[in-house]
Amino acid sequence: MTDIAAERGYSPELRTQALIEALPYIQQFRSAIVVVKFGGNAMVDPDLSRTFAEDIVLLRSVGLKPIVVHGGGPQIGALLKRLGKESEFRDGLRVTDAETLDVARMVLVGKVGRDIVGQINIHGAYAVGMSGEDGGLIKVVPHVPDLGFVGEIVEVNTGILQRLLAEDLIPVVSSIGSDASGQAYNINADTAAGAIAGALGAEKVVYLTDVAGLLLDVDDPSSLVAAASVDQLRAFIADGTISGGMVPKVDSCIEAVEAGAKAAHMLDGRIPHVLLLELFTDAGIGTKITNDRRTIHEGMSQ
Repeated sequence: MTDIAAERGYSPELRTQALIEALPYIQQFRSAIVVVKFGGNAMVDPDLSRTFAEDIVLLRSVGLKPIVVHGGGPQIGALLKRLGKESEFRDGLRVTDAETLDVARMVLVGKVGRDIVGQINIHGAYAVGMSGEDGGLIKVVPHVPDLGFVGEIVEVNTGILQRLLAEDLIPVVSSIGSDASGQAYNINADTAAGAIAGALGAEKVVYLTDVAGLLLDVDDPSSLVAAASVDQLRAFIADGTISGGMVPKVDSCIEAVEAGAKAAHMLDGRIPHVLLLELFTDAGIGTKITNDRRTIHEGMSQ
């Protein structure tokens, strides 16, 4: 067994080195709230879903307070297609009529959220599934009329999340909210994660994506931005460097940091255990966004 472990890079020496490297970060982030947006291909890949659940449980086990916020775009789109209904997007947001809203609620709350809770709870009774409608968690108003039932977040009721965290539970939040009358609205999951992180003053909000991070050229992996300030991101949006579906994600990073989260991270969710690589290693991975107004630089710092 020892020879096999060594061949795979899991020798006792390497394991010890990894633990020692992780220790100061575990100490630094103990009791810190980390909001993780789970989406993209990682949600539909069984192996990645399994390793994601393991990462979340490990974060809890070493003293962090993780919150999972999830979307379900691929699953919603697939069900709509089976129902003979085409998906329409504007500026990265799904146009949501009454029928699409029903499908989104069914998929997010009834299927995707339950699957994530189930994967986490294989390791213990830790996760609690909920919608942004539950307990008035996420209050919204209509975003713009031509998007239909797409909500713009105006308030996050952090009390219910804080009570769950105080019990060492892991909230798993589906990105549906409601207005003052109780009408449900679809919410972009990136936006929901950012709003929750900002309202809680989270140590970090982490977005698991289908790309390596923020790329200045989507066709050039070497154009990865290791770190950027919110001012730089606004400039990228203004000049068109950031466009399409990346805009809501970047906007949510900006809003989260400006609302109180210490940092936002965009990571490649297709990499197994990417959360642990980002939080507990010296090098880090992906793109880090803060209010630091220094210029873009290479390399990642925690």
